[in-house]
Amino acid sequence: MRIAIAGGHGQVARQLSRALAARGDVPVALVRQLGHVQDVVEDGAEGVVLDLERSNARDVAEAVAGADAVVFAAGAGPGSGAERKDTVDRGAAALLAEGAEQAGVRRYVLVSSMGATSSPDPGTDEVFAAYLRAKAASEDDLRTRDLDWTIVRPGRLTDGEPTGTVRLDAHVPFGEVTRADVAGVLAAVLHAPLTAGLVLELTAGVVPVEAAVAAVTEPAD
Repeated sequence: MRIAIAGGHGQVARQLSRALAARGDVPVALVRQLGHVQDVVEDGAEGVVLDLERSNARDVAEAVAGADAVVFAAGAGPGSGAERKDTVDRGAAALLAEGAEQAGVRRYVLVSSMGATSSPDPGTDEVFAAYLRAKAASEDDLRTRDLDWTIVRPGRLTDGEPTGTVRLDAHVPFGEVTRADVAGVLAAVLHAPLTAGLVLELTAGVVPVEAAVAAVTEPAD
């Protein structure tokens, strides 16, 4: 499979590129700066320079043309304000979807966040609240599109080596999960077409990644 990854220089995206390359897939990392290309090439990805905040749908369609799937793993990042949470976490996600539609790429996996559709707790930092609103809006936009979408909502992201085991379901208690395990789940979801149309929450757990992804596609008893 050829898979275009928006936010290709981010930590989750780079680990996803490595996981996909190890499977024999062709990851295409969409990066904002030419200086990031060599980094993603070392991960086993092709590097394509595309700034989603300064592009239009045609630019995106050209960048993802020929892909079997796209993944939105971009984010405004730490230190960014509420405005960029909207332009990246909402606007860029929608632009990737529009470009995918134009290019005829039906499979779209969105990295969202646990808590995206809940009202922020009183006293929540305004920038973080803006981030959650942007993620919720990106989910709402994606649901309206004629795409084979899957939404993955990780809990609080941590660094560290992959554990290879997770908790994955429509609803799970809030918790942490390593970025490496998020990447592992994304790679497995991309190879599980029956996950299309599902919204999946993700935290650390005890179920092997492949088994966890298989379980969410099993019919209910």
